[in-house]
Order: sequence, then C-alpha cells, then structure tokens
Amino acid sequence: MGKIAFMFPGQGAQYVGMGKDFYDQIPVSKEMFELASKASGLDVPALCFEENEQINITEYTQIAMLAAEVAMLKAIEEKGLKPDVTGGLSLGEYGALTASGVMSAEDVFKIVRKRGIYMQEAVPNGGAMVAVLGLDTAVIEKICEEVPGMVTIANYNCPGQIVITGEEDAAKAAVEKLTAAGAKRCVPLKVSGPFHSPLLTGAGEKLANELEDVEIHDIQIPYIANATADYVTDKSEVKTLLEKQVSSSVKWQQTIERMIADGVDTFVEIGPGKTLSGFMRKINKDMKVFNVEKVEDLTKLDELI
Repeated sequence: MGKIAFMFPGQGAQYVGMGKDFYDQIPVSKEMFELASKASGLDVPALCFEENEQINITEYTQIAMLAAEVAMLKAIEEKGLKPDVTGGLSLGEYGALTASGVMSAEDVFKIVRKRGIYMQEAVPNGGAMVAVLGLDTAVIEKICEEVPGMVTIANYNCPGQIVITGEEDAAKAAVEKLTAAGAKRCVPLKVSGPFHSPLLTGAGEKLANELEDVEIHDIQIPYIANATADYVTDKSEVKTLLEKQVSSSVKWQQTIERMIADGVDTFVEIGPGKTLSGFMRKINKDMKVFNVEKVEDLTKLDELI
C-alpha cells in the first residue's frame, strides 16, 4: 500500500452541528472541544452546536472549525491510524500542525482564536473574494497583474478553480476581464474579508507577535505548508510560514501534487464537508479518498489500520 495523507479543510465548510456526535460519543473528542473553550475564552460547543450567526463570522468560524477538526483527529488517532504526511487548506493548516506534533492542541486553539480576530480586524469593511471557474491559471494571473488596484490569487484549489482576492473595485474589474477571457463562471464568496491578500499583511504581523511565546516541537509527521507547497523540514521555519500564510496564496493543488509525487495514494479528509475531496477528483481522480465528519465514518478507516 502507498502512503496516507491527512488533510484538513478551511473556512466555508462550517455548519451548525459539526462534530456534535463526536462530542457526545467520544471522550477524547469532548476534551478537545472543552480545551478549545478554555484556550479561547468562548463557549465553543455552543458556537458549534447551537443555532447562531457568529459561526459564519471569521473571528468565530476559525476556532469553531478547528475545534471540530481536532476533535475528529484525536478520535482517529485513538483508533491507531497515523498519516505519513499531512496538510490543510488555510485554517486547516493548523489541523495539520496538530497532527504533525509541531504544536499542542491548546496552543493551536489559542493562536487560531487570535488569528480569527486579527483577520477580521484587518479589513472590517470592503474587500472581496471570487472563485473563478474554467479558466487557465496563467490567464488569471496575468489579468490580476493588469487590473488597477489590489487583486491577487488567494487559492490555487484545483484545475479549473482559482480564487482571487483583494479590493472590491479591483475584484469587480478583474471579473469583467476574466469573463471576457472565457471564464465559465465567477462566483463571489460569502466571506468577511479579502483573505490571503497582501491587504492582510498587518494581521500576519500581529499573529507573529502572538507566536513568539508558542513552543514549536519537533516535527513528528511531515507536513506541507500552504505558502510554499513544500515540506517544512526545520521547525524554526514554522512561525515565519504561519505569518506569511495569512497574506499569501494558498497553494493547495501544488500541495496535493507534491504528496502524490512522493507516493501518497490515500487521502483522509478530516472535518466538516467534502470540499477537499471534491478538489481531489479534479487534481487526480485515481486517488483513494476517505471523509471523516461523523462518528460512523470512523469505521471506513478500518481497512487502513
């Protein structure tokens, strides 16, 4: 059998009720939700399980999503399954950091709470993100460079799906040019800021200050960083890469292609939704993909242990 990768989704996949069955049925998962509450000063189970509007606001979405992901990860680890490599999309990189042993769950929760606040504060009004479907990446990059104002690529998700980010007027101008160039669709994303754009540089700097006091442990399981689509081999690079990640492009397609080139043939998506599994079908449909977002999904992993 080839290698196994754990992958963790980012914002956008959240929903009320995510992880509740893990909280109710698996003690180690419940511990993680409670640890997230202690570390963040929020009632994370209420945020995840009870109807509320905060769950879709970045400041709260990030800690809620991560709590659900880490709760599911710990349940998988308790079964005895460990990956050969790990990675996560944007926020999901913090799930990967936990799986790799680089940061403790408590520290990850503390940092992500701050990350959500700083990203929310950085551009409270204005800014846009748009998914561009069915257009060559090089064409999108060229148009972003030509448009007046700030607009760049936020996410290289998969072939045929790129997300652009930046100032609202610049994004609108880019959409006009992208449509004229043959994009099948340009879909505005329901987000509260132009994430993964240079406009978020200040948020990354604030995050770097918070990271100064966080202990970075030896890398137990290799992980690939969003900003470089490459393995992090030296733990001293971790903090710099996390600062950079806030304002730079997420190279997800390149991350997955790197894993596949290194012999990974089985991917386990851990967290709400099936976003990353959808990307995988477009990156390489020959890979085995498992999803874990419900307790019952854990039995699917038996064949991997």
